[in-house]
Amino acid sequence: MNFRFLLLPMIVLLLSACSANKPPRLSAEKYFQEGESYFENGLYEDAIASWEKVRDSYYSPELNKLAELKIAETYYVSQRYLEASTAYADFLKHHPNDRRTATVMYRLGLSYYQQILSADRDQTNTENALRIFKEFRQRFPENPQTAVIDDLIQRCLNRLAEHEVYVGWFYQRTEKYQAAIKRLEQALEKYPNFPARDEAYFYLGRSYLKIGEKAKGKQNLQQLLDQFPGSEYRDDAQKLLAED
Repeated sequence: MNFRFLLLPMIVLLLSACSANKPPRLSAEKYFQEGESYFENGLYEDAIASWEKVRDSYYSPELNKLAELKIAETYYVSQRYLEASTAYADFLKHHPNDRRTATVMYRLGLSYYQQILSADRDQTNTENALRIFKEFRQRFPENPQTAVIDDLIQRCLNRLAEHEVYVGWFYQRTEKYQAAIKRLEQALEKYPNFPARDEAYFYLGRSYLKIGEKAKGKQNLQQLLDQFPGSEYRDDAQKLLAED
């Protein structure tokens, strides 16, 4: 007896049963609309899952790109900024000449900006945001968002300056005065417009005094007094200047 022919009807019946139990496969357009509905109702995870099916279907290049943008935007709206920055960066990498590049760059910069840590912690996200905002400013000088971008650039620069001053403060507190002087000098030179220069002048002047360079120490303390008459460091600076 030929068992191969006996098995054929059984295989056909099994395949028919499996296909009968599967839900009907949605088209890419329906998955896209499904994602829109989920998004409007705040079901962000479900929206992302639907748009991932659109993206992975390779139905059409334009619909795929739109699904990628929807996924990135949903990550951003749901405050998952790490995933948003990755998604936006991937879009720019894979579609460098897309007509929506300016919008995507802006969102990418904002995604990094939302991840910025306090001045005493790592500033990688600050540097990434600054890099993207500067590139945006260079590539799209006529964009309506340039005023906002300029403000964000200055905010990033201020945070980087604050970080340098924090490191300088830490070094002078631990009596590593040469290291403190180096970081504080760099902060004042590299970020001449940041608001907390009075703090940098104070710790720099104090560090110079500690290593016996009185002229440089008093010069920085005097700059603090001249440029920041209302500084919280004013009284302490005057006391140090009065000492001989």
